[in-house]
Amino acid sequence: MSDLKVYKFSSLYRMSSGISSTPDQAGKGSPFISFKTVFSDYFLPNELDDLMYTSEKEQEVYSVKEGDIFLTRTSESLNELGMSCVAFKNYPKATYSGFLKRLRPIQKDLVYYKYIAFYLRSNLFRSSMNNNAIMTLRASLNEQIFSYLDIVLPSFQNQKAIGDLLFDIYLKIQTNSKINDNLERMAKTLYDYWFVQFDFPDENGKPYKSSGGKMIWNEVLKREIPEGWEITVFNDWIEKTKTGDWGKDKIEGNYTEKVYCVRGADINGLNGKGEVKAPQRYILKNNIPKVLKPDDFIVEISGGSPTQSTGRIALLTESTFERFDSNIICSNFCKAISLKENKFTFNFLQEWQRLYDAGIFFGYEGKTSGIKNFLFESFMESYFVIKPAKVLVDKFYNQMKNIEYKKQSNLKQNQQLSQLRDWLLPMLMNGQVKVE
Repeated sequence: MSDLKVYKFSSLYRMSSGISSTPDQAGKGSPFISFKTVFSDYFLPNELDDLMYTSEKEQEVYSVKEGDIFLTRTSESLNELGMSCVAFKNYPKATYSGFLKRLRPIQKDLVYYKYIAFYLRSNLFRSSMNNNAIMTLRASLNEQIFSYLDIVLPSFQNQKAIGDLLFDIYLKIQTNSKINDNLERMAKTLYDYWFVQFDFPDENGKPYKSSGGKMIWNEVLKREIPEGWEITVFNDWIEKTKTGDWGKDKIEGNYTEKVYCVRGADINGLNGKGEVKAPQRYILKNNIPKVLKPDDFIVEISGGSPTQSTGRIALLTESTFERFDSNIICSNFCKAISLKENKFTFNFLQEWQRLYDAGIFFGYEGKTSGIKNFLFESFMESYFVIKPAKVLVDKFYNQMKNIEYKKQSNLKQNQQLSQLRDWLLPMLMNGQVKVE
């Protein structure tokens, strides 16, 4: 029998606004919780990557303690509003963004933070959030909306049992993600040895450059490259690009074709760094050619931050499409790329990511109305890259296929575990399933 009780959210938590930032504060100083961090996961990471210069007084007012909930305060769409992330420990000197709201528990003996972390991201709560949210030019969360929201809690003992079980599933997902991180590092290291340091295996299986392989001086790059390799621009690798679309949120007139619209915010999820929250949209039948295919890439064209450039990239594989029940397009703030030869897929991906990690894309950005835009055409036709010998590309492709298969297997398992978690929560709450 269920022991559920309904509480006013505002009777259990006190809401506070975050700190406004200026460009000169970003990227230095103390740990800082950004919109991106909260949007990405159920719990704050052990270490916060974002930094913001803040005073001791600000660290006191905008502090981060175990059990605190952080909600996204504003967003382009309702389904992203009030996305939550819970602090599982104290974070000394950390502060949080003005694009967030902090909820600090008033009565800790009534709420268990692991339970609340999963409950607030479930449909049980998300539907209530969406029904009460305000949508003008952007969705917005405020104290008035907060006062309307109810939350459903079992007894503290049951919350602990449910929260701990779901946390075990969460940890398994995290383990798979760490395995994928290691696989990505392996791929990156292999690419670096073969195509940056030029120590790919020669005909005798020895490292090419270190074993005296012939190198030719290139005037364009002002460096030596292996004999027989070419200098190109990325445009030479491309067969076509596809622009984005946003369509309508429901069937309307000729907008009848159901798709999922991948945005810049979904790129990390496609790469296994969090969940994909691509909204369901409806586009014109005439825009079906914009639908994406396996081996296409999605590139973020608008967005970024002072410390993050535009140009993030995701590869779509056949396994990627198994996560969706209809076609996929990219949003207007992204662009899709199809290559001439799919054997160059992993070379393209690794070289692009290498340049991104090196900060190259900061030099190819412009601004429109305060939003950073990636100067895609300029970069694609002017930035010189090395095009390796085809025989080596084929070998690298075969190596990478195995790594990519393992990654996608883990991502598929993570999706199944996520579905199990989401199915279990209401069953456990209602007493239909019990934790022994």
